[in-house]
Amino acid sequence: MSAGAVTRWARRFVAASALFLVAWQVAALAATVSGIGSAGGVPRQTRVALAVHGFVLHAVFGKAYSLVPSYFDRTLAVERAPAVQFPLTAVGAVGLAAGPLPGVPDLAGPAGAVLWAAGAAVFVAALAWTVRDNPTGRETGTSDANAERRPVDRVANAFVPVVLAYLLAGAYATAAPHLGLPGFASLGFARTAHLLAAGTAALLVFAVGFRLFPRFLVASPPRALVGVVLPAGAVGPALLASHLYGGAWFRAGAALEALAVLGFGAAYAVLFGRSERRRVGFYAVLVGVAAGALGVLVGLHFAFSGTGFELVEAHFRLNVLGFLGLTVVGATYQFYPPTVGTFPGASDRTALVSAALVGVGLLGELGGALAAADGAVVAGRASALVGAGLFAWLVLGVFAER
Repeated sequence: MSAGAVTRWARRFVAASALFLVAWQVAALAATVSGIGSAGGVPRQTRVALAVHGFVLHAVFGKAYSLVPSYFDRTLAVERAPAVQFPLTAVGAVGLAAGPLPGVPDLAGPAGAVLWAAGAAVFVAALAWTVRDNPTGRETGTSDANAERRPVDRVANAFVPVVLAYLLAGAYATAAPHLGLPGFASLGFARTAHLLAAGTAALLVFAVGFRLFPRFLVASPPRALVGVVLPAGAVGPALLASHLYGGAWFRAGAALEALAVLGFGAAYAVLFGRSERRRVGFYAVLVGVAAGALGVLVGLHFAFSGTGFELVEAHFRLNVLGFLGLTVVGATYQFYPPTVGTFPGASDRTALVSAALVGVGLLGELGGALAAADGAVVAGRASALVGAGLFAWLVLGVFAER
């Protein structure tokens, strides 16, 4: 399989991610309309599976196959890994999402969990084998023209193995409850989501982001923040997953994860301010880090006050749809510019509207949750759905024309 074939598979992962994003927003809106705070016709486990196992991690898988080997000065050693993994994780995520729904065969959830975990194992094995002789990423593939970036690149690379370890733990925790396996079987889907969303996706955003965004923006991040964000982002998810909703270790994990997200947001804001480039994807990421700041502040509130747990859903959506989601959206628009398309709506203006609708929708949701105003939550989720639909339209349209 050539590098071009790997790129084509990366597009399929990103396309699947966009479809999972729309499905998640449909499910979230349906659950809200049927009753705020209740499962309604769409259980929370279904929404989490669509959001984390489907949307976020398929975007992570697709771009990691392209970026991580090059960042370690290697080429993907197991070239067929994307083709083997894709049906496993895509079908697995569908099974995980469908399993809790009424009327779905009992086999759907366990089968989905096993398939998804197997696909994640393929991904980890392929990347681990690729970097086996450069495990800490000291060889960065950084050109001599960017030699001043090598110290940051090496530090960022060193945390990629931690990302893979979190993914393995999250994959095991995904399958364990369905198979009666020991260890993580008691974690529950909320803790598993922290392993995968914070430990895998967010930490990879930090590690890859400190390499990717400085090059996109042609600027340099504050090195002091790099040294704070990456260790905090590596330790925080483990404490959150193992001590969720109680005790001093839970508060420590919340504080560390907040430090990581806020620090990354500050670093990105500095990069954005130092850059002369103003592209639509950069604004989407800026909105994303702002949403992440709100999300971790909400998390700190119920971690340290012991109250406000009615905001857990807002916390989840601000972090997963806001921070992770809009960062994915912004990077996707940079990799696959809408302006290369000739189909209706293929423009930077539509892309900017899509990100703005998600950002405004999240703000409306948070305000509605704080004020116990169901109508504002419904309006916010409707706005996010339209924004997600526009994003999927642009991405799938560009891929179809290519």
